[in-house]
Amino acid sequence: MRNHERLILGIESSCDETAAAVVADGTKILSNVVASQIKIHQKYGGVVPELASREHLRQIVPIVREAIEQANVTLNELDAIAVTSGPGLVGALLVGITYGKALSLSLGKPLIAVNHLEGHIHAVLLEAAAASRHPQFPAVCLIVSGGHTVLYSVSSVGSNGSGRLSYSRIGGTRDDAAGEAYDKVARMLALGYPGGPIIDRLAAFGDTNAVRFAEPKTRGNPFDFSFSGIKTAVLYHLKRNPQLQSEIAQREQAIARGERSPDALRSISTQATLDLIASFQRSVVGSLLARTLSAAEHCGVRSILVSGGVAANSELRRRFETEAPPHGFDVYFPSRALSTDNAAMIAAAGDARFLAGECADVTLNAEPNLKLA
Repeated sequence: MRNHERLILGIESSCDETAAAVVADGTKILSNVVASQIKIHQKYGGVVPELASREHLRQIVPIVREAIEQANVTLNELDAIAVTSGPGLVGALLVGITYGKALSLSLGKPLIAVNHLEGHIHAVLLEAAAASRHPQFPAVCLIVSGGHTVLYSVSSVGSNGSGRLSYSRIGGTRDDAAGEAYDKVARMLALGYPGGPIIDRLAAFGDTNAVRFAEPKTRGNPFDFSFSGIKTAVLYHLKRNPQLQSEIAQREQAIARGERSPDALRSISTQATLDLIASFQRSVVGSLLARTLSAAEHCGVRSILVSGGVAANSELRRRFETEAPPHGFDVYFPSRALSTDNAAMIAAAGDARFLAGECADVTLNAEPNLKLA
């Protein structure tokens, strides 16, 4: 029996990962199990909601069971069950919520509703605490993924930078999320799905200055993002360079044969394509960096948190870690494993809400467009 630890089971099913984790005292990961659906959705070039829901139904019971076993605890030892209630795909969310409700009722344990975006913020804080690196609050947080690109001001409600957090939205994308732009450009170039990791790998072999993209302009809020223009610029570049179509066709055939590795795709990509990829990534990362630094300066903060699936991007990490400190900012990333969707971040966020007495009941429902602030 664990007599002195507060144990939260986290369940995450907002998109195409079925995940469960047990976190102790909001800071210690005892287990973190993720079942990815990438291979299921690859042939469609993106997530198919109905297939995602069906796979969550198939995976939820064994994934939770594995998380409990890896944590070496029992269900009865849990203090609460935290589930993602939104935002996300409604069918996918309902699988996790329904299972979380069933556990809560059968065990007589509190149910905690967690915003997926808040989970991403806690992914940063979870590992910062483990490394004894505590961000100063208030802070600015960039959440950047396939579905979200948004900036928040984050303040601590508790003392000494702990406890519940409060959020204020600073800016966000007006069209495509950054990760969505990566996926769409990868589709144009026949690089496969998901596009972010493969573009990141291939960009290392290109010239970042070979193709110049105009800086996205957003009227009104200077902290808003726009990536549709960059995506369209890539399309026009391909139309102006029809000679690239033959290698695109070759890559389509290679992917159809299952040859998806970066080395395989690089071998049938000309330098012109690699330069285009590197230039596209430089433009996206530059926009994310510039607006985040500007927001942090505007808010007068010292700490910048960066989370979400695109936070695993090597160029994004390198530029933030290189360019933020000279401006007086400390930058905090989660590990790559906690950048993408996972349940440890949901359990950690749930722990703070549990301590604040914020519990849900059986009326909890999925909110696909749930706002954080």
